[in-house]
Amino acid sequence: MIQTIRSAWKVQELRNKLLFTIFALLIFRVGSAIPVPFIDTESLKTYMASQSSSIFGLLNVMSGDAFAQATVFALSIQPYINSSIIVQLLTIAIPALEKMARDEGEEGKKKIAAITRYATVAIALLQAFGYYKLISYYGLVADGLWPAFVIIFAFTAGSAFLMWLGEQITEFGVGNGISIILFGGIIARGPHMVSSMINGVRVWASGSTSATTASLHPAFIPLILVGILLLVVFIVFITNSERRVPVQYAKRVVGRKMYGGQSSHIPIKVNMSGVMPIIFAQAIASIPATIGMFVPSAQTEGSGWNTFLKVFDSNGLIYCVVYFLLIIVFSYFYNTIQFNPVEIANNLKKNGGFVPGFRPGKPTADFLARVINRLTMFGAIYLAVVALLPAITGNIMLAFGSSAGNSLAIGGTSIIIVVGVALETVKVLEAQLMMRHYKGFLE
Repeated sequence: MIQTIRSAWKVQELRNKLLFTIFALLIFRVGSAIPVPFIDTESLKTYMASQSSSIFGLLNVMSGDAFAQATVFALSIQPYINSSIIVQLLTIAIPALEKMARDEGEEGKKKIAAITRYATVAIALLQAFGYYKLISYYGLVADGLWPAFVIIFAFTAGSAFLMWLGEQITEFGVGNGISIILFGGIIARGPHMVSSMINGVRVWASGSTSATTASLHPAFIPLILVGILLLVVFIVFITNSERRVPVQYAKRVVGRKMYGGQSSHIPIKVNMSGVMPIIFAQAIASIPATIGMFVPSAQTEGSGWNTFLKVFDSNGLIYCVVYFLLIIVFSYFYNTIQFNPVEIANNLKKNGGFVPGFRPGKPTADFLARVINRLTMFGAIYLAVVALLPAITGNIMLAFGSSAGNSLAIGGTSIIIVVGVALETVKVLEAQLMMRHYKGFLE
């Protein structure tokens, strides 16, 4: 990875892309530190610290602490992710949108992108109003219509700006802009996580209780570090794993030359969808928290809405089951969009290629579909198990009296996103380097 970045830095165009990405991340971090006016941020931090194990803690991690500090980028990129999910599902369900995306080419893609942007602003406005209702319930905002307008508008504008910034990174930077912004937000919380572990050990050693810091037994620290390293190795191994379907090309005689006859293969990744199913599943899993923002009684202990939110606690059984199923569903959904067995089989047939043991056309398409379904199921289960493994470990730690286990579920999901985005970005750089170092046939 380091060698790839060093090689890319030597190429002027790639160096400009890297600098643009770094500059965009710097803007993201600056905006994440600018507080929205009329909000008591200190009291809000105390409240959010007590909610670190809930879905609000997950939203805070994804925003790089901006959610707990009520900054301009408090909503982060979540509204854009939610709108992308909705528009993609509607594209499959509504024939007019499907025809627009399929038949109108680049123009159709621009129209779909415009619909996604409008939906992002609408969702951001809704979530901004919900967040305002949440903090106003605790008296953390100034009274009046003007403060309410400023707060809601600032949250909405910040989310819309991040959507635009992510698109700029995708076009002029390196990698997928949305994933890069999520990556930057999670990495920015690294020092905070280290300090939380140190403070957790101090709380455990003193034998006291803290409303803002969870206790952590010192013996768990090396186990957590070793577990993180093993998890990273396992994620890298599965991400680079692939099934290679052999392809044989028939010999053709054109004039005095013979073409074809060579062997090749179709590489099919075990985890073709990368980290997108986890990101999409998190966006859907955050819906109960969004609903809780609009209902003041949800913050009252013992109320029906409060019980409803606790059911979807990030360490709860129901949340884990729903999260598991959502990851599997979105893995199949994303792979269906990316990989079309019928189209690949038709292209092989046109070029004189065939999979040994299968007739060209429909038999080849059916075989490829079976292979993809099996690999997708394995990749989806891998993603779901790795995402839920820290939650299981966290519950085990809770059983031994370390309340810091509550935050492990969030930390495990963060590791998957960070490692996945890092690997995808490096692959983009490698592809760019290969394209620029290829001399071609004319030299």
